[in-house]
Amino acid sequence: MQYSWFDRNLKWIYTLPAVIFVLIMMLFPIIYTVRISFFEWSMSATTPPKWVGLDNYIALLKDERFWHAVGATFYFTIAALVIEIVLGVAIAVLLARDFRGKNLVKTVFLLPMVATPVAMGLVWMLIYEPTIGVANMILKSLGFEPLLWLASESQVIPSLVIVDVWQWTPMIALIVMAGLATLPSDPYEAADVDGASAWAKFTQITLPLLRPTILVAAMLRLIDVLKTFDIIYAMTQGGPNFASETLNLYGYVLGFQYFKLGMASSLLVLFFLLVMGLTLVMIWMRKRLEAAS
Repeated sequence: MQYSWFDRNLKWIYTLPAVIFVLIMMLFPIIYTVRISFFEWSMSATTPPKWVGLDNYIALLKDERFWHAVGATFYFTIAALVIEIVLGVAIAVLLARDFRGKNLVKTVFLLPMVATPVAMGLVWMLIYEPTIGVANMILKSLGFEPLLWLASESQVIPSLVIVDVWQWTPMIALIVMAGLATLPSDPYEAADVDGASAWAKFTQITLPLLRPTILVAAMLRLIDVLKTFDIIYAMTQGGPNFASETLNLYGYVLGFQYFKLGMASSLLVLFFLLVMGLTLVMIWMRKRLEAAS
């Protein structure tokens, strides 16, 4: 039976419009942002963009506030990511066991992921309120001194990390639970015959087999944590004294408060390269793990 060219290429013909649309939606903002980063523009209809070359990048790299935002971004990202991975793996292993009410616990545990970020941020602001907040009430009941939480430069990022961990640890646990469901049973049966303890089975069998899955979960969360904006903006707007101002927030301030569209675009270009670079490193690490296993 003879097939026409159209019939032989149906899978490409039907998917091509969607692929073209997605490429346009992805490439146009990136190309436009890169172009604007070489101009000085205040988003004014009367003042056209002025070509300044690499001046925006040079000014940005000399800006102390930019480097402070880099530090805050990495501080928030590393702290949140490490805690979420550790807790996510631990909770996934616990939930993988059979116990009464397991499905109910899973449902309740996943609820933070579906909460509206801004509304959740406002609720946590009330929890952290120094005088009437639940957090300080709990500390006082345990005999500890109350904290300033969001009003302290040294405490604000750890406080935001707690919120991020509360919201996104379930995602790590969900991915790891899917990985646990695919693990072979033979190594565990052999370990039972040898009389291995639960901790030995976890460290010698479960963790090595779960490394690719954990790395995928870490890569997904790394990208999301780096780009966190809504929770931080809703709760602190980068304060106090820019202590919680990450690269995302500083880019927003430069673009929509100071109307320095050129510098904001150059910051976003550098931020894009940072996220892309870290993602490629994670992909390379995952391939190395798969090749070694």
